Amino acid sequence: MAKNILLTGGTGFIGKHLTDLLIANGFDISILSRSDRKNTSSITYYKWDLTRNYIDEEAILKADYIIHLSGDGIVEKRWTKKRKKDILESRTQPIDLIFSVLKKTNKKLDAFISASAVGIYGAYTNQNICTENTTPANDFLGITCQEWEKAVDQINTLGIRTVKVRTGIVLGKDEGFLKKVVPSFKAGFGSILGTGKQYVPWIHIEDLCNIYLKAIIDEKMSGPYNSCVTDNTTNASLSRILAQLFGYKIWLPKAPAFVLKIVLGEMSVAVLEGQRVSSEKIQKMGFDFQFTDLESALISCLN
Repeated sequence: MAKNILLTGGTGFIGKHLTDLLIANGFDISILSRSDRKNTSSITYYKWDLTRNYIDEEAILKADYIIHLSGDGIVEKRWTKKRKKDILESRTQPIDLIFSVLKKTNKKLDAFISASAVGIYGAYTNQNICTENTTPANDFLGITCQEWEKAVDQINTLGIRTVKVRTGIVLGKDEGFLKKVVPSFKAGFGSILGTGKQYVPWIHIEDLCNIYLKAIIDEKMSGPYNSCVTDNTTNASLSRILAQLFGYKIWLPKAPAFVLKIVLGEMSVAVLEGQRVSSEKIQKMGFDFQFTDLESALISCLN
């Protein structure tokens, strides 16, 4: 029988692409959903409701692997006190709920694989290259990612292999990061944000999905893995390439940092700061990135 993989966040940007890849590789897919959805020949949907601390336990009992992708968007709304709480709890509560069912039922998984983020290294810019051993930051993003990964560690105490996929900016056609920035560049109004010197750790959606696939198949994988291309992409270089692909050079002045801080509040650090991230660990596990050149990656997304 085909192995069953249960996904949280399976209907989101990454989840949809990953589901297609897993089905193509012969896996049986289940997805946790807050709304009623009709099952298909390839996907079985199960209900869960975090507000009521409810999950259909059959979904857990049926699973061989669980992949945790769900979580509120980091840059969707201003970071009010409530919004920060929602961002954190939307990542940790699902794990807490799954952990409670696994412990109660003594269910053993082949692996629990969770999204995480390079935000664990903090929202600031310097020349250091962050590895998985870099000390986590104590700012909002750093603390959120630490709590996220601590929740995953609960699963590990049950003797289940756990993998944490620390992701940066994900490039995909018409979705995610590019969905937000392409319209202004396409219209000829793209600009550099702040100094433009902040690094932008990125990964193509196809490479990211293949990292999750490898985490399933490769039993030697455990713990955190940076899942970004190791290069020197900055906001300025990314912006210039995007403008070039739409046939012009950036003519607008840089968007001043103080304006972005007024408009976005504390959340502005997510676009004004960024660090370099090493992918050496995942590559030493035998993973080869298909997309390592930013321009080629963007062309594949923009078509």
